[in-house]
Amino acid sequence: MNTFCESLSHMAAPLLYLFSATLFILGLKRLGKVRTATSGNNLAAVGMLLAVLGTLIEMGLVDYQWMIIGVLAGSLVGAVTAYKVPMTSMPEMVALFNGFGGAASALVSLAVVWASLPDEGLVKTGTLASHLGATETVTSAASILIGAITLTGSLIAFLKLQGRLNHGKAILLPARHAANILLAITTIACAAWAGFFAETPLDIVLGILAFSACALLLGILLVIPIGGADMPVVVSLLNSYSGIAAAATGFAIGNQLLIIAGALVGAAGIILTQIMCVAMNRSLLNVLVGGFGEQSSGEGSTDTEYTTVTSCGAEEAAMLMENVESVIVVPGYGLAVAQAQHTVRELATLLEARNITVRYAIHPVAGRMPGHMNVLLAEADVPYEQLVEMDAINPDFKNTDAVIVLGANDVVNPAAANDKASPIYGMPILNVHEARTVFVIKRSLSPGYAGIKNTLFESDNTMMVFGDAKKVLQDLIKEIKEL
Repeated sequence: MNTFCESLSHMAAPLLYLFSATLFILGLKRLGKVRTATSGNNLAAVGMLLAVLGTLIEMGLVDYQWMIIGVLAGSLVGAVTAYKVPMTSMPEMVALFNGFGGAASALVSLAVVWASLPDEGLVKTGTLASHLGATETVTSAASILIGAITLTGSLIAFLKLQGRLNHGKAILLPARHAANILLAITTIACAAWAGFFAETPLDIVLGILAFSACALLLGILLVIPIGGADMPVVVSLLNSYSGIAAAATGFAIGNQLLIIAGALVGAAGIILTQIMCVAMNRSLLNVLVGGFGEQSSGEGSTDTEYTTVTSCGAEEAAMLMENVESVIVVPGYGLAVAQAQHTVRELATLLEARNITVRYAIHPVAGRMPGHMNVLLAEADVPYEQLVEMDAINPDFKNTDAVIVLGANDVVNPAAANDKASPIYGMPILNVHEARTVFVIKRSLSPGYAGIKNTLFESDNTMMVFGDAKKVLQDLIKEIKEL
C-alpha cells in the first residue's frame, strides 16, 4: 500500500505540471482577445494553483493546513487589491507585480546558493560551482541578476507612473551610459568571482551580496532615464524580464514547469514590447536610452505656440453633432485620469438611440500599459465588437462624420505623417484628421510625450473642448438630451 501511494505521489506532480502548462498556454492564447480575456485569466489562475500543488507534492512538503492558510491569505490580498485599485492605477499595479515576480525568482536562486554552502562553518574551501555545479551556478546568477534588475526597475517604473519621481519625467545623469556599462561589468565580475573563484563560504557570501547590490543598482539606473510616457514599453519589457528570471530559476532548481511558464511570459513580453515599439516607430534601444522629448518639452512647449485654435463648449458641440450618422471615439490617458469610461459609454448609448453608429479606435500605445484602453472600456461594458484596432479603423475616418478625442495627443498628431522634421515622423497614428469634424476634449494645449505641438489642434475641422473629460462628457450628454 505504501509503495502504491509513493508511486501515485511520483505520478501526481508530473501530471499536475502537464495540466498546468496546458492551462497556461490556453490562458495566454485567450488573453489575446478582449472577449475571451477573462476566461483566459481564469484558466491561467487555475493553472498556477495546480503548479503550486504539484511543486509541493514533488518536494514532499504538503501540509494542507499551511496550504489553506496560504491560499486564503493570497486570495484575500488579491481580491482586496483588485477591488480597491482604480483602473487609472492599474499600470502601477502591473509594474509592482512584475517587480514581485523578479524578486521571487531572485530569492529562490539565493536560497539555492545558500543551501549549497557547506554547513561546517565558514572555513571549508571549495568554489560555489564545485558545490552547486557549473550550470546551476550560471543559471542561479542569471536569475539573481535579471530578478534584481526587474525588482528595482519595476519600482522606479511604479514611481514614475504615479508621478512621484521627478513628476514622471526622465532623469538624465551625466555620463550615464558609461556608468551603466561600468556597473554591468562590475556586476558580472562579482558574479564570476562568487561562483568560480571564491573558495570559502565567507568569500562566496560577500561576492553574492556585492553581486546582488550591483544588480539592484543597475535596475535603477537603467529605468530612471526613461520618461513616464515610455513606461508602457518598459512595463512590457520588465514583464518579459520577470519571465526570463523565472525560467532561469527553473533551470537552477530543475523544475520543468517553471521553465515553461517563464519562457511563455518572457516570449510574450518580448513580442508585445516589439509590437509597441513598432507602434511608436522607435527601436527598443531608443526607448531604453531614454530622454525622448525632454529637450523639446522643456523649450517653448507652451500654449502660445498655437495661433489658429478653434474652441467650443458642450452646447456648440451637441449642436454640431445633431445631424451626424457616425461617430468614432478615440480614448487616451486623459479618459483614464478623469475616470470617464462609464460616462463615455452613457454618451454612446444616447447616440445609438438616435441611430448613430458609434465605435472606438484603439491605438496600441494609448494609455499607460498595453491594452489599457481595452480594459478601461470593458469595465464600462462597451461591446467588444465596437473596439477596433488602428489598422482596421484608419480607412474609415474619411467617411466618419465626427470623432471625439478623449485625452489622446501624439497618437493623433498628423505631424507623424506629413512633417519629416518632426521627432515622431513615421509613427503610425489614428487618422482622425481625415474625419469631417473632430472634437478634442482636453484640459489644455499641453504637449504629449514627444514634447511637440499637435497640428491637429489647429486643423480647420478641429474643435477644442477644454476641460475635464468626465465633466465635458456629462455636459455634452445633457445638451444632446435637450436637443
